[in-house]
Amino acid sequence: MIVRFLGTGTSTGVPEIGCRCEVCTSSDKRDYRLRASVQINVDGKNIIIDCTPDFRQQILNLPFQKIDGMLITHEHYDHVGGIDDLRPFSRFGTVNLYVEPNVARALEIRMPYCFVANKYMGVPDIELREIRDLSPFFVDGVEVVPIRVIHYKMPILGYRIGNFAYLTDVKYVPEEEIPKLKRIDTLVLSALRKKEHVSHENLNEAIALSRKINPRITYFTHMSHQMGLHSVMEKQLPPDMLFAYDGLEITV
Repeated sequence: MIVRFLGTGTSTGVPEIGCRCEVCTSSDKRDYRLRASVQINVDGKNIIIDCTPDFRQQILNLPFQKIDGMLITHEHYDHVGGIDDLRPFSRFGTVNLYVEPNVARALEIRMPYCFVANKYMGVPDIELREIRDLSPFFVDGVEVVPIRVIHYKMPILGYRIGNFAYLTDVKYVPEEEIPKLKRIDTLVLSALRKKEHVSHENLNEAIALSRKINPRITYFTHMSHQMGLHSVMEKQLPPDMLFAYDGLEITV
């Protein structure tokens, strides 16, 4: 399995508009963070988690290939704002979006032109595949295990594929979901900043959750400029934890 980080930033991205802090003005490319998303190539299939407002920019210089499935964590704009840019991928056929029912309703309201009976030319050819429980399901033969995650008071989804798990916008993971994450090799986990936040784990909380899950290695994502410089903060992490950055590719 090859995982490519398409984006590792929070909802405002880094640099943040109007900010002149040392992170937002950094010349280190690792401090330039588009909104959080990953591409997973496994068993010959191309699976993407979330479709950010930066999707076009994230995918433009990558090989143009069929998207076999897109897993959506939740309906917040920074995770679904790029769906209209799936139009070119309709050349390969329908793009299946795997979503919970509440997310499906939200997308139908926001993008009604994608779901009418008689679509006009150029509308993305997408289909909503509803995840109605937390049982494993298959994306074109690839098993996916949905993980319940709580984002403030909002239930959203993380996903496990093989020995890889992706959990973003985490405030906490219900205790009954932890067994789904045991014995994984690689964990991707959100860590917004150093200070506490009402709806996201901060760095210390994310480190504690990683210790509880106990993967071989953890990559942190969905970071704001308030996390600090990549080159400085990475030195403060335990040896089995790393900050992800846009464009990073890892093999699981």
